[in-house]
Amino acid sequence: MNKIAAVIANLRKGKNWSQTDLANKSGVSREMISKYERDIAIPSVDAAKKIADTFGVSLDYLVGEGINSTFDKQTLKRLQEIQNMKPDFKVHLFSIIDSVIRDYKTQQAYLNH
Repeated sequence: MNKIAAVIANLRKGKNWSQTDLANKSGVSREMISKYERDIAIPSVDAAKKIADTFGVSLDYLVGEGINSTFDKQTLKRLQEIQNMKPDFKVHLFSIIDSVIRDYKTQQAYLNH
């Protein structure tokens, strides 16, 4: 199965939407969504963008490829904002992020034992 077929189906089911719900929200016909999910057709760039926007994910995420394929749009926006920060702000922010990650990993280690 094509990656995009599985991603569309999984995102749709994760929201408990029918194919008709996705069609109404995205502006892509239900018939085409059905074909995408059954891997009979591949969405055009325009259709893929409409579907990605409806789910709030990037095109990379939708097709399961590229450096940003695991990030939703909110995460990508945050990463872009961090990239534009002055170095001293980045250092401060990364120290906070590192602390949170360390605490999370410690908590997970205790939960798994």
